[in-house]
Amino acid sequence: MAELPKFQSLRVSQDAENPRVARITFTRPEKLNAITESTPGDIRMAVAWANENPEVNVIIVQGEGEAFCAGYDIGLFGESVADHPCKQEKEPWDPMVDYAYMKRCTEDFMSLFRSYKPTIAKVHKYAIAGGSDIANCCDLIVMEDTARMGYMPTRVWGCPTTAMWTYKLGPERAKRLLLTGDLIDGVTAKDWGLVSEAVPRDQLEAATLKLALRIASVPQSHLMMQKLVVNQALLSMGLEQTQMFATLFDGITRHNPEGMWFRRHTQVYGFKSAVEWRDSGRPIPQGDEARALVAELDAMIAKSSGA
Repeated sequence: MAELPKFQSLRVSQDAENPRVARITFTRPEKLNAITESTPGDIRMAVAWANENPEVNVIIVQGEGEAFCAGYDIGLFGESVADHPCKQEKEPWDPMVDYAYMKRCTEDFMSLFRSYKPTIAKVHKYAIAGGSDIANCCDLIVMEDTARMGYMPTRVWGCPTTAMWTYKLGPERAKRLLLTGDLIDGVTAKDWGLVSEAVPRDQLEAATLKLALRIASVPQSHLMMQKLVVNQALLSMGLEQTQMFATLFDGITRHNPEGMWFRRHTQVYGFKSAVEWRDSGRPIPQGDEARALVAELDAMIAKSSGA
């Protein structure tokens, strides 16, 4: 068995009573397990460890504390004024630098999809924005009935790079979520076929483990073959090509006038203010209006920094 890697944002373990079950647990509960620079690579390494463990047949992905995963940590990726591949301050921005960074994150999340051993997301409270990408890359999802799932940044400053919504929900319901940025609860997610089960919080662990043990009783080779067959159907429908467009468009959403407005508003007034505007239904500045506001906010930032 491979040596256990060192992680910064999660831990991986093997159930003592059920050695055919491994668990990947996000360990930033104070931040609702928000995604850091290290999270995507940590996921890939944890999946690789579980795949190389001859005793493990199935992997549960879960979050410590009050939520599964609340998306990318905006304190790191949004509020900071430091230059970053996915938040470039120089002009003109380089879309391929952004793409290379975000495509690596996407591929790391997709290690859950490509894992030879089935993966189950155990979702409680929130699986939103990048957290919904992680959950949707898993083969199956068991969800708390009152939990919320969705990709609010489609309203401004984001495009789900894994592009799994259409493949899981079909075009009508995918558009319903992506064109509004609305969230759905576990009951609706089950009704729509997005998740396998939706249960009360106090039943979530039992329901997830029951499903995991049912899968784990099947030989690894059979699980691998059946998963490869289903995955190949999705790949044949163009999943990889769709992800290429989605990842490129994600970069555009963060560097076009509207994305720059959202980022500057976050930097001046804080992420909470920006999110409240984004999600309220209030019209989001666009085009020349967004450019004018960016210029005003840039002036405020320069003044406050003494530049």
